[in-house]
Amino acid sequence: MTSDAGHTFARRERLALCDTALEVGPDASTLCEGWRAEDLVRHLAVRERPWLRLRPPADRSFEAYVDLVRTPPPLLRLVSPLDRAMNTVEYFVHHEDLRREQPGWEVRPLDPQAERELWGALKLLGRFLVRPARVPVVISDGPATATLRAGEWPATISGPVSELTLYLYGRKKVRGLSFDGPANRVAALRKAKLGF
Repeated sequence: MTSDAGHTFARRERLALCDTALEVGPDASTLCEGWRAEDLVRHLAVRERPWLRLRPPADRSFEAYVDLVRTPPPLLRLVSPLDRAMNTVEYFVHHEDLRREQPGWEVRPLDPQAERELWGALKLLGRFLVRPARVPVVISDGPATATLRAGEWPATISGPVSELTLYLYGRKKVRGLSFDGPANRVAALRKAKLGF
């Protein structure tokens, strides 16, 4: 396992995802339909190094792609606010995509700083994530609430911020969420294909 002392949440999730990928192997299933662990790792490597899409090395191994993901490009290493903005949710969600498709997974407790970062991202991006539901939506993690889509008689989702994040990004393997509000609006929210 990789030491994560002193790293941001985005960096810790990056490292943990890489460790998990190596542990489960390239052929492991993920929550991303049609993707194995190898596809997910390649996606992350190409996302930060788009030139790999144009000239993919044919002989690059799964482990080599994991190494690329493990080490962010220089700009992201030097400008941690940029890394946080681009990668906090990306690496958390994709790490869970790997974890939650494996037998015996459990919800991981997050530290308060990680929860604050995920909550901030949901407040910022949530209106786009819930747009497909076409109903007013409020989220709550207990002490805090946020209106993602305004309107009367909203559907409200309550639960841990980690599970709210995954649900709003279209993942259905979540635990501890509750839904309140008019039945037709809750049904519309639950049927919608959320996320980007």
